Amino acid sequence: MNIEEFREYCLSMDGVTEKTPFGKFARRYDSILVFYILDHMFCFVDMDDFTSVTVKSTPEEIAEIRNRHLSVSNPLNQSLRHWIQLNLNGDIPDPEIYTLVQRAYTLVQSKYTPKKNP
Repeated sequence: MNIEEFREYCLSMDGVTEKTPFGKFARRYDSILVFYILDHMFCFVDMDDFTSVTVKSTPEEIAEIRNRHLSVSNPLNQSLRHWIQLNLNGDIPDPEIYTLVQRAYTLVQSKYTPKKNP
């Protein structure tokens, strides 16, 4: 997997937008590319150092992922309870990383989609 393939995958999901919002805090964060659904982050990567993907998740899913894989670490400047960093080229196959990104998308989308009145 490379950054362009990954970016195309994220942008192929309905309603996804991308931004680099963290550069305003410090120049070293200019290369952090964030993917959004309904104006809420679900995934981000470092474009200059594409060695990991950070995804939103639930505490239960994070515990389960940590039990199954060694190639996970704590995300930078994010809640350890709701985010997990998936290290590429480790023991997590690319298809599973894509599945976890899709899961993050679905998790955020369902949380912020307005409920319809019956």
